[in-house]
Amino acid sequence: MIKHKIFLAFTLIELLVLAGLVAAGRHAAAARTAGEIRAKTELVRALSLTDLSIWTEARYTRHPSQADFFTSFQDFPSSLEHFPAGSVMGPPMTGAPSR
Repeated sequence: MIKHKIFLAFTLIELLVLAGLVAAGRHAAAARTAGEIRAKTELVRALSLTDLSIWTEARYTRHPSQADFFTSFQDFPSSLEHFPAGSVMGPPMTGAPSR
């Protein structure tokens, strides 16, 4: 009868250790993430970066504000879209005020 009590005690201890490790891991990840965000913010300020890079596929989807109107048709004017990001982005607004 004592074997099952030992087993349950070890199982409880292991669950407590596991819960402690999960809590410590979450705390460490949150602290690391906060430090990385501060570092990236300082890097953006130091390099004077302007736009967020949304997609890494095509150059006309990386920085939509920096692309010309015909970049997506550089291969052939009626060619199909090569990248999925091009179908997610809407066409540029005509007559929009420039900044």
